[in-house]
Amino acid sequence: MKKYPLLCICLLFLSFVRSSAKDINHLQTYFDLIINLEYEKAKIKANDITSGILKEDLIILSNLLFYNGQEKIKPKISYRDQISDPFQKCINYLNIGYDRLYHNKDRTTVIESFYNAYTFAKETKRPYLIKFCLLSILELYHYEYSQTNKQFENYLLEYKRLAKTPIEKCWAFKYEIYFDYQAIPNDDDDSFLLTNELEEQVQLLNKNHRFRPLFYSLKAIQLELEKKTLEATKLHQKVLIETSDVPFLKYLKFRTHIRLSEIYRKQKKYSTGLKHIDIAKKFVDISDSLRSKIYIYNYASLNNEGLGNYFLALKQRDSSTILEQQLSIQKNTLQNSAMEIKLRTAEKEKEIVQLLNTNLKTEASRVQNRNLLIGSLSLILVGSIFVFLVYKNTKRKQRIAKQEREIEIQKTEKLLKEQELTAIDAMISGQEKERQRLANELHDNLGSTLATVKLHFQHLQNNKDNPKIEHIEELYTKTNTLLDEAYQKVRTIAHEKNSGVMANQGLLPAIKNLAKQVSNGDGLHIEIQDYGLEERLDNALEISIFRMIQELITNAIKHAEASEIHISLTNHDSLLNIIIEDNGRGFDAKILPKKEGMGLRNIEKRVEHLEGTFEIDSTIGKGTNIIINIPI
Repeated sequence: MKKYPLLCICLLFLSFVRSSAKDINHLQTYFDLIINLEYEKAKIKANDITSGILKEDLIILSNLLFYNGQEKIKPKISYRDQISDPFQKCINYLNIGYDRLYHNKDRTTVIESFYNAYTFAKETKRPYLIKFCLLSILELYHYEYSQTNKQFENYLLEYKRLAKTPIEKCWAFKYEIYFDYQAIPNDDDDSFLLTNELEEQVQLLNKNHRFRPLFYSLKAIQLELEKKTLEATKLHQKVLIETSDVPFLKYLKFRTHIRLSEIYRKQKKYSTGLKHIDIAKKFVDISDSLRSKIYIYNYASLNNEGLGNYFLALKQRDSSTILEQQLSIQKNTLQNSAMEIKLRTAEKEKEIVQLLNTNLKTEASRVQNRNLLIGSLSLILVGSIFVFLVYKNTKRKQRIAKQEREIEIQKTEKLLKEQELTAIDAMISGQEKERQRLANELHDNLGSTLATVKLHFQHLQNNKDNPKIEHIEELYTKTNTLLDEAYQKVRTIAHEKNSGVMANQGLLPAIKNLAKQVSNGDGLHIEIQDYGLEERLDNALEISIFRMIQELITNAIKHAEASEIHISLTNHDSLLNIIIEDNGRGFDAKILPKKEGMGLRNIEKRVEHLEGTFEIDSTIGKGTNIIINIPI
């Protein structure tokens, strides 16, 4: 690696790019899990991030969201002003904001932290981070500010523009409800969301999604307003059953018990109502204890008044009034803080613009000097790379030339060996062809003649004492002639001569002569028909055709036991058609013997070699038709 510093730098750069790409995917997944309320899984996913500081901050954020200020945990939260990356700054401000929100610290610093996080999120241009920062701001606004707050509406509209997935749309729907109505509406509300709108939102969520009980709760409140008390009670009970016991859903059980206490109060079941108030105390939102206590005092006062506990009811009403005044002060403080932040931000942006205008010329000069320096360094680098590449190219050409010389030597040696092997193969092939020619000559020529002699002898032997058989003398004469012919063929083969009949007379006379010799009167009759064979064919082709017909006649006599054989030869200008028909036993043409031999398989190969076609039509007990077409 020391020899190639440029390569090392490239590999390190590619490794960094690959690592960064993985981190981007992990971060996208992390915030998808956060928006889906899967804070436990998000904490596990944070461990896949390569950056140590960012990983630590993400784990803290997922813990803060999971516990939602309901457990007394104190993660180590610190300012990280030394960090320049906007993404890490955004996460750090989110952690600070949620830590202060969930530990009942000054709400002014909470909104300031969330706003700073949102500002840095926009710098990263990552939609999933911007969406989460907007949700953080909306979560604070929806119960800290008044319903008519214009800023809340602006943030909600921006979030709705970015929301794509079903769960993201459910978040928007949730805050739309809070924008139009109180989280727990009073009896004087004259309208609420339609049932089908709530149902549509529920259908967007998975069956066991943690968001579903929230919408069941909202629907139950609507049923209360519609005076459908029984259905509302059942739905509230369903909320209590399906709501997980995780800290961040604690407020949902609190609100459900408060609503049940009000339902039972209207039914004059004041004791049951007070029981639900006592249970609700177990689920007080620690991060919003002021508002929770107001609800407890209000509804406890109403139920005690119904039981006749007027003194206790009045005391609880007074406590509620004091807390409401504190909450109102808190709201006004927060609204003023938001306005101050907005003004400070505007002033800061104005100062930034002025500073940019002041430093514009200085920056232009610095850029020019930087460009000159970069250009000089680039020229040096390009020159160095060029010299290095020329040197490497020269070395490569020398190495290739050496390899080419070695390849040429190897090719020459290989060619000599191949020529030697070719000569040996040619000699062996010649020997094999000679052996094959002699075997074919013995089988096709002498073998068929001897088969015919054997047939004549069998006929004479079977009928030697039968006085009714005629032409006995003629059969003896033919047999003797065939024996002479066999003797001559042996001599011809020994002296490597062609068939005298084929050389002297031609194909058609030779076939007719063969048919005459083989026919034996009553035992076998061979008929020859021809058309257009007045001229001779090529001698080698005539010999091949003669040997094939000779072999087919022998097969018909030996295997098919035919008594009649009909041979037709027709010359169609450029095609010779040969048809051999017999009335023998026949066979299954689909089962042609597959072993290499001297029979039909051998004839079929000969025809293929002559670029012809070979067809068999045979029926068991009805004979065989063989059709051969050979181009001439």
